[in-house]
Amino acid sequence: MPAGCKLATLAAMASNRVREMEETVLRQPASLDDDIARALKEDVGGGDLSAAAIPANRIERATVIARAPGVVCGRPWFDGVFHSVDPAVAIEWHVDEGAPVAAETALCSLEGPARALFTAERSALNFLQLLSGVATATRAYVDAVAGTDTAILDTRKTLPGLRQAQKYAVACGGGVNHRMGLFDVAMLKENHLHAAGGIKAAVQALRAAHPEAPLTVEVETLEQVREALAAGADRLLLDNFALDDLRSAVTENAGRAWLEASGGITLANVRPVAETGVDCISIGALTKDIHALDLSMRFAGEGVSGGNAPTGGG
Repeated sequence: MPAGCKLATLAAMASNRVREMEETVLRQPASLDDDIARALKEDVGGGDLSAAAIPANRIERATVIARAPGVVCGRPWFDGVFHSVDPAVAIEWHVDEGAPVAAETALCSLEGPARALFTAERSALNFLQLLSGVATATRAYVDAVAGTDTAILDTRKTLPGLRQAQKYAVACGGGVNHRMGLFDVAMLKENHLHAAGGIKAAVQALRAAHPEAPLTVEVETLEQVREALAAGADRLLLDNFALDDLRSAVTENAGRAWLEASGGITLANVRPVAETGVDCISIGALTKDIHALDLSMRFAGEGVSGGNAPTGGG
């Protein structure tokens, strides 16, 4: 299992009244193999035309360099892409998954058939850059609220088809995975409440249909906070509350439900929000507004013809 990463989910929290989060070792997402296969099908298709220019027996060496500081994430996808193209590619990692790195840090070294290295390079780097970017952004928010009891959550605002990968990256950055989809946590948002006839009616209908499901209700006013608490919601999503209203909601709640602040959260205001006493802060930008980590794969420039790629590495 990757070092340096922990996964904490709302579903794993011991109870709605206990602030301790139960952490489990991060596991590779079930989507890993499908992610890799889909990426290679998209990029390589029926074959890499440019590979024909390279002698089939040529061996090359390369190093992946971080050109900017960040948090490394995506090693399983990176390795999987290269080994799917050619298992003879040897990869030696110099940093752990989830580790912070400085600019110009050598992340890993590769050696193997030149054709395979060139064919797999872009798809492998795409995964590593994207997921490292998510982990890096998450770590910045987690560091900003350090010393408070507030967790940083992700959302469902993910790239289509890459939700499990992006949520893995959030966990690598020290964040907490909210809900994976519509199937594991019920969330009654503004439109649900309108269509159901209000908070009380919506909660009653949901409890009747799914009595064991964790239930979050989105609220926009302190009056709705009181309504949702009276209806028995497990968690309240406090949407775009001012700081004073967040403090009032924490007081009104008195530990009865988990309180999640959301809406308009930036690095500039996340700590004051955390200091109001809310349990969680959800940030869609972690997986939606992505700045990929700048990486470069530099080849040694001295290829070798003949023989097999040496074994070893990761």
